[in-house]
Amino acid sequence: MRTTTAPETVAELTARQWGDHRPGLMYEDADAERRVLTHHRTAQEAAARAALLVDLMPPGAEPHIGVLLDNTPEFPFWLGAAALAGAAVAGINPTRRGPELARDILHTECRILVTERAHLPLLRGLDLPGVRLLITDTEEYAALLAPYAAAKPGDAVLSAPGPATRLLLYFTSGSTGAPKAAVCTQGRLAGAGASLARSFSVGEDDVHYVCMPLFHGNAVIADWLPALVGGAAVALRRRFSASSFLDDVRAYGATYFTYVGRAIQYLLATPPTPHDRAHSLRLGFGTEAGAVDAARFAERFGVRLVEGYGATEGGASVQRTPDTPPGALGRAGAGDDLAVIDPETGRECPPAELDAEGRLLNGSASIGELVNRGRSLFEGYWRNPDAEAARTRDGWYWTGDLFFRDAEGFLYFAGRTDDRLRVDSENLAAAVIENILARWPAAAAVAVYAVPDEVAGDQVMAAVSLREGARFDPDAFTAFLAAQPDLGTKMSPRYVRIVPDMPVTATNKVHRVSLRRAGFRCAPDPVWHRTPTGGYAPLDAPALSTLLAQYEAHGRSPLLNH
Repeated sequence: MRTTTAPETVAELTARQWGDHRPGLMYEDADAERRVLTHHRTAQEAAARAALLVDLMPPGAEPHIGVLLDNTPEFPFWLGAAALAGAAVAGINPTRRGPELARDILHTECRILVTERAHLPLLRGLDLPGVRLLITDTEEYAALLAPYAAAKPGDAVLSAPGPATRLLLYFTSGSTGAPKAAVCTQGRLAGAGASLARSFSVGEDDVHYVCMPLFHGNAVIADWLPALVGGAAVALRRRFSASSFLDDVRAYGATYFTYVGRAIQYLLATPPTPHDRAHSLRLGFGTEAGAVDAARFAERFGVRLVEGYGATEGGASVQRTPDTPPGALGRAGAGDDLAVIDPETGRECPPAELDAEGRLLNGSASIGELVNRGRSLFEGYWRNPDAEAARTRDGWYWTGDLFFRDAEGFLYFAGRTDDRLRVDSENLAAAVIENILARWPAAAAVAVYAVPDEVAGDQVMAAVSLREGARFDPDAFTAFLAAQPDLGTKMSPRYVRIVPDMPVTATNKVHRVSLRRAGFRCAPDPVWHRTPTGGYAPLDAPALSTLLAQYEAHGRSPLLNH
């Protein structure tokens, strides 16, 4: 029987699958047939690729492999191979294009790029000097692997893997500049997997459904690794599909999944059926579902969603405890010194004031950036000293995320620092406004972001995706806003954009950059603006012309610079 005692390396976790002939990896093949591999076979495939890797890696090169794949079995095979060989995987985002895609591969010094035929058009015409392609769904690839079929874990290493050995170079998203590649070592990743396995009592009878992309840290750190620690099986979905979610869960007997961003809203938007609770899921773990959607998900599907916080960088984490109140993520872990800091003054923000229903009453004063003033597991960014220095200035680790803390020390997520708005000299957090607007029965999804004010500072804009059959009723929306006791006087949206579908990134997070870039000039989507009387009217051509003239009169642009 496995335990969740923290191992020292992911190589150790991969190797201990050897000899375990229970189901370990489930997936759908190219013919839409569901396949099952044992844990032993998974370790065997990883060992074969580790041996191939050792032979292919040029002498003196950084031991880095780029992986440009959907969630196919080859992805976990190569994660295991890198761990066994003492190499590192750079997860390559398939939504990147042209020079940006080439930059990601070359910046992380990948000498080998593992991909599949479906992604070859992305690479066409790119200048990738010194990079060898391995195309997994070809006869040539199978022939290249064949001589290594008898390899065992530990047979071939570039260097002996230890806790300090790099395993992941995972790109972090940002609103500006090139993505940064966060360094993740085997020791930190093994410890993170063990911590989650303990927290969620992961065991050999569990099946972890991996539907978030494996090129992103969420799926690897919060889904694949705790399964590896607890001896659970892993079921792969090539790409997230809301319509296939429950079918997959039932077919694989899945008990656990992770989510980010919009995935929960997509699932809630599927047509309800009498069989929505006929499944084996017991838990979902992720970020940014929001209290309203989490409650709707639990009511409809009978599955508890646990919101967590812990960035790929590892600089700060929040630990959930049994007494964590609704809406909160938890408290600082033992030994951590987490504080909510006003970035303008450098001083700690006062505690949040919450009403009897947990609604925030003093957001302008209590919301600040979450900072770790104590020990940090941050291991740096690959070849990016300026970004490292910005993240660790003044000897503290600055998360780039907005939080508030209640009088008992519980921490609440309030969005990214990039999502902060300054309206009439008052600081607002987009996530707080989103959570309020999400209560509106007609809304399927909401994203709040800043647009420039005509004179100074920002105005609040909201993109709203409506539930099926709903329409935007300006009077009903105005009445809804008036009935929200925690909606501050500066929080009501100046502009409301009705979108048919919320734009999302490859990791199913709302694509705020594209929303901010468009501002309120986003035809053909209809936009409503708040009138001086407090209601909402269409931002038609005459109203838009008048508005743009006001910007011109004050020498302001209606678009943000980022």
